[in-house]
Amino acid sequence: MSQNLYVARSSAVAARKLGGEMMIMSGRDSTLFTLDEVATIIWESANGLVTLDEIVESRICAEFDVDPASAARDAKTLAEALAQHGILLISREPILDSNARIGSAK
Repeated sequence: MSQNLYVARSSAVAARKLGGEMMIMSGRDSTLFTLDEVATIIWESANGLVTLDEIVESRICAEFDVDPASAARDAKTLAEALAQHGILLISREPILDSNARIGSAK
């Protein structure tokens, strides 16, 4: 799947949940993102201590009728896109400080 990539929410964003969707503004480039229900689950679960694979398995696949391999690929693509805008942090190690600048670990 995602090779044990850890994800964490960046502290350099403004975020607000409206209904089942999350609205996030990047502190890096002021881009506004609206996350759908699945992306919101990933965002809310991204605490730096669980891997993206664990989030997909325990939250996404448990709540939605989705192929685990497809869900993992889509989650990795989403996480990398959000990391490029400074919204998520990605690392091969647990992330203890969401203020740290960590690049996309592919």
